[in-house]
Order: sequence, then C-alpha cells, then structure tokens
Amino acid sequence: MNPAKKTPRKPEMADSAKPVESGVPDEEALSFEEVVSGEFDAQQEGDARPLKRVLAPQADSPKLHKVLAQAGMGSRLEMEQMILEGRISVNGEPAHVGQRIQYGDSIKVNGKPVRVRIAPPPPRVLAYHKPAGEVVTHDDPQNRPTVFRRLPRLQHGKWQSVGRLDLNTEGLLLFTSSGELANRLMHPRFGLEREYAVRVLGALSNEEKRRLLDGVQLDDGMAQFGSIEDGGGDGANCWYRVTIAEGRNREVRRMLEAVGHAVSRLIRIRYGAMVLPRGLKRGAWVELGPQDIARLTAAAGMPAQPPSAPARPGTGRGPVASRGRGDRSAPAGTARGRGAGKPAGKPAGQPDPMKTSYGYIGQDALQRQRDQEGRRPPGPRRQGGRGPGR
Repeated sequence: MNPAKKTPRKPEMADSAKPVESGVPDEEALSFEEVVSGEFDAQQEGDARPLKRVLAPQADSPKLHKVLAQAGMGSRLEMEQMILEGRISVNGEPAHVGQRIQYGDSIKVNGKPVRVRIAPPPPRVLAYHKPAGEVVTHDDPQNRPTVFRRLPRLQHGKWQSVGRLDLNTEGLLLFTSSGELANRLMHPRFGLEREYAVRVLGALSNEEKRRLLDGVQLDDGMAQFGSIEDGGGDGANCWYRVTIAEGRNREVRRMLEAVGHAVSRLIRIRYGAMVLPRGLKRGAWVELGPQDIARLTAAAGMPAQPPSAPARPGTGRGPVASRGRGDRSAPAGTARGRGAGKPAGKPAGQPDPMKTSYGYIGQDALQRQRDQEGRRPPGPRRQGGRGPGR
C-alpha cells in the first residue's frame, strides 16, 4: 500500500475543518497516516500479554460504628455495644464489630433505616481498543463475543460504554463506572466530535464530498460530516479521515452508502480529546489516572471528587496494566492535521467537554504503564491467577 498523501482540499471545503490542539507527543498518539500506510496493523501483531496490574483505588470504607457516631446516634462505644446486642443491621444482615461499610449500603438501627453520609467512589474511565467482531452489549442473544468480557470486574455497579461501535467497526471505545459521566459525554448539547479513518470502494468526487458536508438524508433524519480529508489509498480502496458530532447507529457507513460508496473498513481514532494510543493492541485497555479523570469530570460539569486513597497493591489479569497513580500533564504540541471543525456557516456548538488546556486527555496513561513495567524487577512473568478486578 502506498504511503498516504494528503491532497489539498478544494476551496469550498477549506473552512470545513480546523486543527485540534493536542498535548500528545507525536511518538505516543496514533496518527491517521499510520492507519493508511499499514503500520497500524503491523503494530497489532501478537496478542496482548496478560500483565500484573494494580487496580485504581476504591473509595475509603469507614467503620460502621464511626459513621453512626458521626451521624449523632451516640458515642462510638455505645454504637459498638448496640452492634453486639444485634440492634444494627447492614443490608439486612446483623452487623459485627469492626465492620466497614461503603456507599450504597442499607443500614438499620432497631429495625429503622438511618441515613448516613458516605462519599460515592470516584469514577473510573477505561480506554479500550475494540476489535472487529465484538458487540457493545452486556447480553447478546446470539452469544457473540462482547467488549465487556475483557474488562476488569467492578465490585459495585457495572461498566457503562460511552457510545457504541457496531460489530464490524474497530478502534477507540471509552468505558466508565459512572452512569452520570457517560450520559454527559454522550449528550448532544456538547457536540462531542468523533474522528474516523474510513476506507471506501472508489474515490469520492468533489460533488459527493460537498453533499456529505452539507448533509444527506437518512432514514432517521439528516446527517453530515464535520470534515473530510483525503488519505490516499491503493487501487479501488481509498482512505479518508472524517469527523462527525453524532453517534447514531452505523451513521458513517450509511452516509457513505447514501452517496454510492461501500465502506470496507472503519476505525475510530479519536473521541473528543481522547485519542487511540499507539501501541494499545486490539482487545486491550488502559485506565486513565486520577488527574485525567478530574479534568474529564470538571470539563463535563460534574462536581469535583475528593482525592482518592493511596493505591493498594494487588494482582490480577488484564491486557494492559494500570496503577491508578497521578499522571503527568502532557507537553504542549499540535496534532498532525486533525480535522475538527464544523461546516462553514454553521454556528459554533458547545465546548468540547473532553478538550482542556492540557491537550488530549489520558494520552500519557499508556506511557506511564510502560514506564512502570520497565521499573519492575526482572523475573518470570505470571501468566495466570486471579485477583481483585478479574
């Protein structure tokens, strides 16, 4: 396949895209040119190794008698005595002295429920490289492989996907333990931009590009690309870099089919300011650090979370290790030709909730994991075993 060459765009499309400021070092962010040249596929050779990892810290679980005393039920000694007398229950079971509770537990004193204040656990966010052939659902009637089977287990709740990718689409998919955060990141008012590398059969004409930028009629309404850039190709296969601010089912494929071109491959390489990291193999995930999550929740308009407790050591299995430590701010820089604007003449939308002054969110997570792996003492790598989060 020939190296990708960006062809100059026509004047009528020159204002349809603006570059996205990026804080990602070029050596860490996956580039569109790598996808087109075939280097992206070459990097995917070999399976992701199961590595030891330390899960992100959970919220502190205070002791029951301390929480009740702080709620004004009595002294700590009195609360311990009531526990010994069997007058206090947690989640329908008799409590015991020294028991720890957490957010969401049901507590009753003398058979009457009491309200206590326990901070909810901070949200966790994973960046996952979805391979083709997996479905984004918790329960598939056809028993096809799902993306959730590869993720670490949560002690409470379940992973929420931020949008979806269809069966044959690969690339970046975000997950979070917070349903509120997922809903905010998917809400149409933010106009959160998705960027794709798409390979189609046959080259798009200037008229077809103009139609896609102005809007084409689909069964569920009008749809349009924010930008289209040529990416080169080989023979009948032509690559394009496209952006879109919606997440309707199979929207990119249906739009291109509406102008007479079949999609032979589709890869999502960016969601908002989160870019698919170079080196993150298909079926592997990396967890964002506390600082990135704090920026993400703040940008989404959510209240700040209290600092999390220090990470507790543990082992388990996961395609990519993550230690949940604070990460470093990425140095300033500029992405290589990333289209991120709206068609000319359209009013500016809401600010991108994942774009911050720090650049792309979470791009140092994979490098941080690599650094941590390099600092581990040499020795045989454990390939099996179970642990928290398995």
